[in-house]
Parts: sequence; C-alpha cells; structure tokens
Amino acid sequence: MDLTLHIPEGHKALAVVGPAERNLKMIREALGVTLSARHGTLRITGEQPEVVIARNVMERLVRQAGVDEPLSRDQVLALITDESEHARRSPGMPVRDSSGWDGSLNVHAAGRRIKPKSPAQQAYLDAIRDHDMIFSVGPAGTGKTYLAVASAVHLLREQRVSKVILCRPAVEAGEKLGFLPGDLEAKVNPYLRPLLDALHDMVPYNDIRRFMESDLIEVVPLAFMRGRTLNNAVVILDEAQNTTRQQMKMFLTRMGHGSKVIVTGDTTQIDLPDPRESGLVDAARRLRRVKGISFNLLTAQDVVRHPLVQRVIAAYDDDQPEESAPARLRRDLEAALSDDPDHTEPRS
Repeated sequence: MDLTLHIPEGHKALAVVGPAERNLKMIREALGVTLSARHGTLRITGEQPEVVIARNVMERLVRQAGVDEPLSRDQVLALITDESEHARRSPGMPVRDSSGWDGSLNVHAAGRRIKPKSPAQQAYLDAIRDHDMIFSVGPAGTGKTYLAVASAVHLLREQRVSKVILCRPAVEAGEKLGFLPGDLEAKVNPYLRPLLDALHDMVPYNDIRRFMESDLIEVVPLAFMRGRTLNNAVVILDEAQNTTRQQMKMFLTRMGHGSKVIVTGDTTQIDLPDPRESGLVDAARRLRRVKGISFNLLTAQDVVRHPLVQRVIAAYDDDQPEESAPARLRRDLEAALSDDPDHTEPRS
C-alpha cells in the first residue's frame, strides 16, 4: 500500500518529523513501513495495516505541532503503541503481529518440533505471541519455563529479537548450601541449571557456547539485572514466586523497547521466609487490570512430565489452606481473565 500525506513545513516540520527525522525512524522501526518526507509531503509505503497505523500516528503528530512542546522520544513511542493497540481492537481492521510470528515454533528437541500439548499451553503460547509482558503460573511440569525458552530461541533464530536473557532469583529451596567454592559462574550455576537444561534440549552445546560468548544468550541471577535497560530482547524470569516485591518491580521495569518479558512461577513452592512477601503474588494483585499484560493459568492437567507428577500435585493440593497465597493468587488471576474481554485462555 502506498499513501501520501501533507505535513507542515518550516519550524512546525521539526515537531512532526523530529530532530534528524527521529520520529520517522521510530515509526519505520516499530511498524516496518517506509517513510520519506520532502517539500511538505510524506509518503508511506508498506503493508496496509501498518501503513494505516503510521498514517494515524503522523496525523496526531501534525495536530500536535504548534500546540504544545514537541513530543519526547518516549511520548512518540507511546503514541505508536496506542495507535497499534487501537487498531488491533478495531472491528474489521486486520493487523499483523509486529514480529511476523504466526505462533508456531521452529525449535526442535530430540528431533521433534516443540508444540503445546494442551489447550492451556496453546493459550500460553498465543499470549507470548500477542503480548509483550506475560505471566504464567502453574505447578511443576506444566511447561511454563520450557515453552518460554522455546519461544525465546525461536524469536532469536528468526532475528525478531537480538538477545535472550534468562534469569532466576538465587533462593535456596529449604536447605542452606553454605559457601560455594569457585568463580562467580560456578557459584550461580546451581541456581540457573534448570534454565540451562531447557536450553540444552533445544540448542546444540557448541551453539550455546557461541551464543553466550557473543552475548546473544545471557543466563544471569536476578540480582544482576538492576540498573539495566533491555531493548529488543526476550527476558525470562523463572521461579518468580521467590522474588520479593522490590525485586519484581525492579525486574519488570528493566523492559525496553521491542522486548518481551515472560514471568513464570509456582506459588505452591515459595521458599521465601515470609511467603506473603512473594513478588509474584503481589504483581498479580497490582497488575491484574493493566492493559497489555497477559496472565495465564496452568494446572495439573497440563503436566507433561511423568504421569505420576499429576497425582503428586493433586495429593499436595488437597492440603492447601483456603486463604493461602496460592489461593489468593489464583483468585486474582481468574479475576484478571474474566475482566479482560480480549483473553481467550481456558478457565482453570
């Protein structure tokens, strides 16, 4: 599709296209369209849905010109996001996923393509495709971390992101390990081993080493995330039930432009001294009505490990107190799903 707009000239043009055409570059990178401005005329070329969004953004920039101060970089990004979300919710307005990902995974383990094995897992994978911030909560063996890592590997291979970051809180599961010898990598490796196990299922060892040496894949403790801004990356936080409220806030605010953040956890395995301080439970309460964030519930029916794992989970669930942290979290998540008409995840 090819579309032409008239834009102001002179000093107002700077407010529309931005310094050194910054606004045009941001729209181009976010939507994948081609924009060229010359002598008061702007030409937009690309796929029809993205061209329409770009036109709407430019029309708002034109209306803004001369009214207030020129919009900042973050304000222009917010404008692009707002128009994209509006188009996605408009009836009859087909909008392609910005990543071009249809939801299937081009990732294999043991020679077989990785696929979701239950409706709830499919809904979880759809949520990763359609949202930039995703929470997945469920018992052990339901594929929370595995599907998140598989999605990250897929997006990295397809060059939809430039980096994958896997992290976990360094919390011991009920027993003190004491002083661990060795360098930093040796000390944190036991905490990060489950993430590495999932990665090794999908990527040959030599490729993992190469990716890690070139900084395409990073496996780090949660504590090392402070102060960073992570752009064009898939960032996975595993075992999120063992984060504190402050750690969860710190992690979520690392999210940069073009990134996906995936948070996974199991509220039946909180190893904090005070389970009420779990950052995952707190995040569900605070964020359940925030637009653009997807909450996904997995249950014992989604377990893909040995069949006995389902029975073990069911036996332990029978002893859960009615007002426990897991019960409160599940109630919050169910409320989030029922309040958001765009959610299609199966109810648990």
